[in-house]
Amino acid sequence: MTEMHFADLWSRDSLSFRDRRLLLLGLFVGQGGLDEEIAVQLDAALRAGELSVEEARELVAFLTHYAGWARGARLNAQLENLVDGLSQG
Repeated sequence: MTEMHFADLWSRDSLSFRDRRLLLLGLFVGQGGLDEEIAVQLDAALRAGELSVEEARELVAFLTHYAGWARGARLNAQLENLVDGLSQG
């Protein structure tokens, strides 16, 4: 049931997958403590081509100014680990 509701949310026409992904990442970073969820969303965005590495790095810089330097540093580390893994795999 839950999966069906989430599938419905992600399949609506008003927002693109990219828009939804950016909103979700901002929410997760702002809440803090959701590193696993952030990693899943960043990985999905990069693999699906919704964000380029350059755009993801800009997202990190932007969110750091609003969510704080500590969260931004963790987000940056997560992103760079993902980028390293993608370039090696």
